[in-house]
Amino acid sequence: MVTHIKSLKYTINTGDTVLKELTIFLKKNKYSNYFILCDENTLQHCLPLVITNCTPLVNAHIIEIESGETNKTIEIVINCWHTLLENNADKNALLINLGGGVISDLGGFTASTYKRGIDFINIPTTLLAMADASVGGKTGFDFGGLKNSIGTITQPKAVFIYPAFLNTLSQRHINNGLAEVFKIALINNKVFWDYLKTNTKNYLQLITKSVALKNKVVLKDPTDKGVRKALNFGHTIGHAIESLYLNTKNELLHGEAIVIGMILESHIALQKKLVTKTEFVEIITVLYSNFELKKHLSFTSNQLLQLIKNDKKNSNSKLKFALVNKIGGCKVDAEVTLDQIQKAITYFKTNY
Repeated sequence: MVTHIKSLKYTINTGDTVLKELTIFLKKNKYSNYFILCDENTLQHCLPLVITNCTPLVNAHIIEIESGETNKTIEIVINCWHTLLENNADKNALLINLGGGVISDLGGFTASTYKRGIDFINIPTTLLAMADASVGGKTGFDFGGLKNSIGTITQPKAVFIYPAFLNTLSQRHINNGLAEVFKIALINNKVFWDYLKTNTKNYLQLITKSVALKNKVVLKDPTDKGVRKALNFGHTIGHAIESLYLNTKNELLHGEAIVIGMILESHIALQKKLVTKTEFVEIITVLYSNFELKKHLSFTSNQLLQLIKNDKKNSNSKLKFALVNKIGGCKVDAEVTLDQIQKAITYFKTNY
């Protein structure tokens, strides 16, 4: 059975027989050539299954990159462009992004800029990508020490979510994706938030609900100018922490950094009286009970603040955050002061 969620001129397909839907999609669209972007993990664990169940891809060109956020760079994008050129990819070629959030971000950017844009589809293989990263059209790479500082908003032609790929993941990578599931519930749907307190194992249900909630937001604000900014909750500080530890022994997965970001930004919401003390305690209690926070993170306030000042959501030299304003709601473009951030950092360092 496959669930179909309509988005911006494309469909998000989720289910155990979704690879049959992929075959139908490819035969219908008659692309001139297929290119599959993957990393060493999806090359081994996912690509054989895709090709076996989708015969049009038997002769696809494979572009392999190394896994991890450290490879989300302009150099890797350039290598992908070279491969497309060397294999005569024309405007009617299709790039298939088979992997997690790094793959969908990099692949989407590569496709959106190659020859001013070729089609791409996402086949997410991690819970993070299935529940969040592969949907919404945000593409890009890290630059200048800043997370996702260069990119486009370009929608895929389709997304195909095959939950069986999750069987290849460690619990750490499952939790990496669950962070975004908890985030969309916290800012958007209290009923879902309450459900997550005791139900985090039915991955297909979690993915379908998360994608549906995110998709509704994206449909209202495709270009990230208004309500879609709510999806950035936890990410202003989270991205700064993630960037700070990139290429270090304490390197964090995206979701691990976002959980910390949600805790600190919830504390800022408490300072601004957007949430009550009771709501704040519930938020941090639920997050702390579901996620193992990284210990001994030795960042200084100045290090974090410097990265936050360069966040792409800021405007007119003012720090702009998306902050939870109740469990199930969010306020966008909330002005935050350096003092409020400092107090949140002090709270976190004291308690965690």
